Amino acid sequence: MKTRLLLFISFLLVFQAERLPAQPPLSNLNQTNPIGTPLYTGADQFSKFLPLIKNKRVALVANQTSVVGNRHLADSLLAAGVKLVKIFAPEHGFRGEAEAGASIKSGKDILTGLPVVSLYGQHKIPTREDLADVDVVIFDIQDVGARFYTYISTLSYVMEACARYDVEVMVLDRPNPSGYYVDGPVLKKEYTSFVGLHPIPIVHGMTMAEYALMVNGEGWLPDGLQCKLTNIPMIGYAHTDRYILPIPPSPNLPDMAAIYLYPSLCLFEGTVVSVGRGTPSPFSIIGHPDYPDHAFSFVPQQIKGVAENPPHKGVTCYGLDLKQEAGNIYKKGSLELHWLTEMYKELPDKTSFFNNFFDKLAGTPELRMQIVAGRNEDEIRQSWQAALKNFKQIRKKYLLYPDFE
Repeated sequence: MKTRLLLFISFLLVFQAERLPAQPPLSNLNQTNPIGTPLYTGADQFSKFLPLIKNKRVALVANQTSVVGNRHLADSLLAAGVKLVKIFAPEHGFRGEAEAGASIKSGKDILTGLPVVSLYGQHKIPTREDLADVDVVIFDIQDVGARFYTYISTLSYVMEACARYDVEVMVLDRPNPSGYYVDGPVLKKEYTSFVGLHPIPIVHGMTMAEYALMVNGEGWLPDGLQCKLTNIPMIGYAHTDRYILPIPPSPNLPDMAAIYLYPSLCLFEGTVVSVGRGTPSPFSIIGHPDYPDHAFSFVPQQIKGVAENPPHKGVTCYGLDLKQEAGNIYKKGSLELHWLTEMYKELPDKTSFFNNFFDKLAGTPELRMQIVAGRNEDEIRQSWQAALKNFKQIRKKYLLYPDFE
């Protein structure tokens, strides 16, 4: 009975947009899993990784989620006497203040004075010069578990560069809030892009450390490269857990409802449909000016640093409020396709519904073709199963934690 009560309380907390209370600096009680067991992230375990980087020149791939308690990892490393020489910033920047797709400039971090090198835009892969004064790159970023969320691509590119220039990579692992299921079409090689580098499904069900092991183990780095890789796994985590993120991972994923809905709704970024950018509920609502049901509406507006020029800015969009639907994904763990097929059926202009980005997000042209052909959700799902089964077999080789299957 007690366990059920704790699970129910955890479920209610999922839909609160508030942050969890700050924890003391360097505390290893950074988070708990749904049944109350302490969860120790890789970054919490200073006693494990500090000896491994003693007297080494360190670079840190980090953003606003790279915290231990209420202290940023960069500050903690400096306080511990680590030779931190630079910071690499992914999409959204080091402090996580830039919207998706925004240009991230290199420069200096105001708080630490450290040089910040952007790994987004035209400079996604560290160069020989970037790594010339580095012995080890520490990667510590909170992911959300979707193939098109670009932090895993940044990890892969960092591994590639470090393998090429003989620099070690250390991954401080963090939970995957969507790590309790695997779903979606598996990416085909010809649709490789920054929103999908490797042949994995939309929801891969792996943590960053597990994914790094897979990239190395499956030989996915170019030119036969192998990265010198060290992982600091978590303690107290399992793939059956539901993890509440203490800090929003990017500006347009402000709460857990958006995070659970994101793998299903991001596909709309390859269509004419708005996902709520420029509103208080990005990735929790969808709509278009021509949607026939006017029961729910919203008007996207410019929000500085979050949605500078959102689709349908200033125009009333009609559609669906899906915040409560996040609970279904939380419980059962699967992509939801019926919103996509419904929007396609209901919008009058079929020829302009999809844009060139959709196939990259899906990782294959088949999904678009199936929707156009009027295939139902069961038929579409069935077409994924053989590739998903094969991926799951590969995935098992690299898991560091108890699985959901």
